[in-house]
Amino acid sequence: MRASSRFATGLALAGAFLTGVDAAIQTITRNGRYLYTADGNRFYIKGVAYQEQGAVVASASNPFLEPSTFIDPLADGTACTRDVYYLQQLGVNTIRAYSVNSSLNHDSCMQTFSNAGIYTIIDLSLPGNGSMDRNAPTWTTNLLDLYIETISVFSKYNNVLAYNVGNEVVIQSNGTAAATFVKAAARDVKAYLNSIKSSALVGYASIDGDATWLDPLANYLSCDPSGSNSGATAIDLFGLNNYEWCGNSTFQASYAGVEGQFAGYNVAAYFSEYGCITSPPRLWTEVGALFSSQMSPVWSGGVAFSYFPAMSVQGQFGMVTISTDGTTVTTSSDFTNLQTQYAAASPPISPSQSGAGTSSYPSCPQQNSSWLASNTLPSTPNYAACQCLENNLSCQFTPSTSNYTAIVGSLLNYACSLIGQSGGSCSAISSNGTTGQYGPVSECDPTVMLSYVMSEYYIATGANAQSCSFGGNGTVNSKAPSSATAANTVASSCLASASGTSVPTLPAGAPSPSGSSSSSGGGSGSSPNAASVVLADARTLMGMGVLVAAGIASGLWTIA
Repeated sequence: MRASSRFATGLALAGAFLTGVDAAIQTITRNGRYLYTADGNRFYIKGVAYQEQGAVVASASNPFLEPSTFIDPLADGTACTRDVYYLQQLGVNTIRAYSVNSSLNHDSCMQTFSNAGIYTIIDLSLPGNGSMDRNAPTWTTNLLDLYIETISVFSKYNNVLAYNVGNEVVIQSNGTAAATFVKAAARDVKAYLNSIKSSALVGYASIDGDATWLDPLANYLSCDPSGSNSGATAIDLFGLNNYEWCGNSTFQASYAGVEGQFAGYNVAAYFSEYGCITSPPRLWTEVGALFSSQMSPVWSGGVAFSYFPAMSVQGQFGMVTISTDGTTVTTSSDFTNLQTQYAAASPPISPSQSGAGTSSYPSCPQQNSSWLASNTLPSTPNYAACQCLENNLSCQFTPSTSNYTAIVGSLLNYACSLIGQSGGSCSAISSNGTTGQYGPVSECDPTVMLSYVMSEYYIATGANAQSCSFGGNGTVNSKAPSSATAANTVASSCLASASGTSVPTLPAGAPSPSGSSSSSGGGSGSSPNAASVVLADARTLMGMGVLVAAGIASGLWTIA
């Protein structure tokens, strides 16, 4: 069969789906540890990863070959119309998108997939600095705003199954303190979803790892630190990126262990990625096990990796190839083998929704040598408090270059080293997920952090104008207090409301969740290049604050 005729068939099918949208797809909810459709049937994720890979630069600092750019897979209506035929042939009911651009228009793709009965799991983070740095994580106003802007844009669509607040942030035992920031993100995202009456679930996708830290990670993300059986800080959906089944393996050899690990888990779980490529061709016989009665007591399906070609440290993934002009799809044996296995999968319908029980949230795991996360979470980032602080700081960051994102990190490093040398401290902008101590300015974006430490140094040196220059990147704020006492009074007043938790609100100027589209979005059918995003400007700042934590950890800066 010619690919061009298939594409035409896909267009016809997409057109046929333009009516009866609400009848085509049902809301999915979680009851206890299982997922159910609106009519009460148990729901299993029969999915595929759906994201073209962005630019990958191999280096010692990028051991997982993570991309530095991304192509929004839900912003190209022509491509989605092209692919929906193949996704239906594959038999999927869910796709996972790893990065999306909230400024683009997603109406065409989301409508096409909704009409085809296909749900989306959307990761909220962006490559590089648009996500939590696993080595020195933070939870700041920038990242929170990015997350809720994305949710706001997608809240009008009826086929968003879940939003992931992180992907493989924790990858080993000595980095488990990062889980405190992931859990804070889950708490704030869930609060925002509740405030806009969204039924979408809150998820996290974890790398597979040693049980000594993977088990407490899963339990921590679904626990209640208050001990009151509240789900306010708990995820709804735990994803495990599992590649244990290679070749024509067996349940006992590949999955019995992980089934036992999660036997008592309290929220829904699925394989957020699967599909080992070390023994090609991929037979996908693990599908029969994953959707069997042996695993259905714990797992609610999974997402096969990957529809598009993707290179990783394991090798080359991909089920299809796309012609250079974007019009022709060629399927591989990976595609046809998975198609066969998905067609044969017939998972149990039990337990019924009425028999699934109610949600329970156990106490959180205690710290030990392989589990470092504190049960004290960082506060909800407060943009108003950070803005108030910035407006009243004595020395403000006014970059001398339009590419200011490239200098924020080094200036933070330099300013804090100066403060340390003079006997001061940068503790106000530091955060520690192990001790559960978070400086009052650590929730602000890195530009505010920089203005804060520049002001600290400026005042410590007697309000000398030259001390505010920082190579021409700082300006004295004539309206701000110049004495340490007065500056501390103003800062304390601004930050008085910054502690504790609150329901996040949409940033000014962002599209509301009422269904209106972003004014800067592109139309359906835009080219992939139009959706290709290189992180820049304010979004690139999201990871700059990690240099603060890195400087503290190295002993470069003094902590009072």
